[in-house]
Amino acid sequence: MFKELKPAILMTIFFTVLTGLIYPLAITGICQLAFPHAANGSLVERNGNVIGSRLIAQPFTKAEYFHPRASASGDKGYDATSSGGTNLAATNPALAERLKKDATAFRKENPEFTGPIPADAITTSASGLDPDISPANALAQAARVAAARHMPVEQMNELVRLHINGRALGFIGEPTVNVLDLNLALDATVPMGR
Repeated sequence: MFKELKPAILMTIFFTVLTGLIYPLAITGICQLAFPHAANGSLVERNGNVIGSRLIAQPFTKAEYFHPRASASGDKGYDATSSGGTNLAATNPALAERLKKDATAFRKENPEFTGPIPADAITTSASGLDPDISPANALAQAARVAAARHMPVEQMNELVRLHINGRALGFIGEPTVNVLDLNLALDATVPMGR
């Protein structure tokens, strides 16, 4: 009986070591050599402290900052350990009610903006951690941020335009604005307290 089980046991051990140890270590090593910043989470440091990641949204709620997409991950949102969407169907009354509430809140926070609300300003992403917003969403918030920073809205619009990331490879996806990058550039351009 052991004669028949021996090959199965040896193959299980071999593939466990190959796929559970050797392959992950090799891929990790290659990534650390080729793309160390991305492999380590695209972390952003200021004064020796990690303040965020360009890959994961974080809550910005003050008027002087651009706000990210809403998040349904975790109890308070933006919880990387609980990534996920709301799973509410488009016909669910709870979703319709939340969208109305969020649209009202967006209008209240951005009273200067009178156009149609960009979809990503009130909807959550599938992960709940999307670090990017659409250029339309950023421009819709520009007047509020400019007023809070005591600067001309034209200057704020130009800062947004400078931080628009184009489509991947020129044709994949839509243009986006990374909220953390934009807010860091904003702090560098017009620090609060001036």
